[in-house]
Amino acid sequence: MKSTLRFTPGGSIDCLYTEAIDLRVLGRLHVVRATDIRFNDTTQEWETHHADTGEVLFSNSSRAACLQWEHDHLQPQPFTPEKLNSEN
Repeated sequence: MKSTLRFTPGGSIDCLYTEAIDLRVLGRLHVVRATDIRFNDTTQEWETHHADTGEVLFSNSSRAACLQWEHDHLQPQPFTPEKLNSEN
């Protein structure tokens, strides 16, 4: 699984946490969940909920599919010169 770190102008890092990179070497961590994956007994599906609002963002019978959805949709995209040109 490929991971991307995005540094904000204030020095924070946005990323999906993975232990592939030991971020503790950079200093003290403050981790905030973006989503919460839980099983819905009524629908018999796993749901990816927005951690702050509780909104269902994605659901599937497979928990692994919910984890993949998190990775595909919440992982910061790497900066590319093409992206800079499209934003101007």
